[in-house]
Amino acid sequence: MARRTGRTLLRLVSSATRESTAVTEAARAIQQPVTTGRQIAVTSIRGGSGKSTVAALLALTYAHYRTDPVLAVEADPALGTLPRRLGVAEVRWTCADLARIVDPSMRITDLTGYLVPHAGGGWLLPGSQGAVGTQLDIEAYRTVMTSVRRYFGMTVVDCETLPAEVARTALTTTQARVVVAPATVEGVAATRAVLDWVGGLHRSMLPTTVVVLNHTVPHASLDAGKAAEHLGRDGAQVVTLPYDRHLAPGGIVRTRLLAQRTVDATAQLAAAVLDRAVSRERRR
Repeated sequence: MARRTGRTLLRLVSSATRESTAVTEAARAIQQPVTTGRQIAVTSIRGGSGKSTVAALLALTYAHYRTDPVLAVEADPALGTLPRRLGVAEVRWTCADLARIVDPSMRITDLTGYLVPHAGGGWLLPGSQGAVGTQLDIEAYRTVMTSVRRYFGMTVVDCETLPAEVARTALTTTQARVVVAPATVEGVAATRAVLDWVGGLHRSMLPTTVVVLNHTVPHASLDAGKAAEHLGRDGAQVVTLPYDRHLAPGGIVRTRLLAQRTVDATAQLAAAVLDRAVSRERRR
């Protein structure tokens, strides 16, 4: 009995050591320096996939681990919920407003006057002031994203769902992209079609893409291993985000209330995305 108990304890210690090593490696990857700001697009094929939640988790994770400024941009003003996920109740300036006044001579202290600080330690640029049906002009988006890159080490963009114009532009102009796939048979099939389309745009895009297989219900019948293999067959990396009771209602993301496995999965996701965002830079 004592021998069996000892073996069980050894397995537990070994498992805890592996998990600790994985988290340490993820933190090191998230903290790696960048020579210019990295911009990450987060999108999906349909609403309800958890796209804004994933964008919020990434923004909060980068703000927690990194010392340079981190910006979250809501580029889905009609249906986006990023301000709510980040706990921002009131906004004054939007992406379209900033596009009209941004100037190359601005310092970061000038720019942050038009942004909203959130409790996670980063900054938010909202897409609208809560008006239903608000649209973001593609030129306004391009102006803002080009202008803010030199101020922020990481920028996470919560895009419209595909095939909207801003989402298409974000996929091709950011350094890495995240496609959120609901952990359902239909969600995986639709996301596979999106990846085929992305791969047809340029051969470099799938290797800089991370797919989030997002479990929004507690007991999904999907075979996650087979789904990951199907989604990652052409070079995209697949990270599974487990079901989390705190995230399920869709309110403010409070990191202290997340399950540990969600925290670990989000760190792995943030590390994988940043690795891909700097991969082309490393090859130069």
